[in-house]
Amino acid sequence: QVQLVESGGSLVQPGGSMRLSCAASGSIFGISVMGWYRQAPGKQRELVATITRGGSTNYADSVKGRFTISRDNTKNTVYLQMNSLKFEDTAVYLCYCSILLKDYWGQGTQVTVSS
Repeated sequence: QVQLVESGGSLVQPGGSMRLSCAASGSIFGISVMGWYRQAPGKQRELVATITRGGSTNYADSVKGRFTISRDNTKNTVYLQMNSLKFEDTAVYLCYCSILLKDYWGQGTQVTVSS
């Protein structure tokens, strides 16, 4: 069994910053890609950013230059540093990982950007 536990979501003003963390535990031998997706009310789940075990990253165009994904392989933890947050970044952010070609998801953490 695989557990992904997110933390760090909260309320922030536009232009503010926030850091999300997600720790993977359980049967995680072979964990490869880790990342973040998000889902806003009434919208489909969308990619935010992913990172391979070797550190190669991929970002959605909407967050390039504002968000930075990183990971600590010794802790099986992935981070998402979010800067210059916008109203449209409001969503539930879900942690993701791939282990031996199977996908796993966390429960999600709410990020709200509001003045």
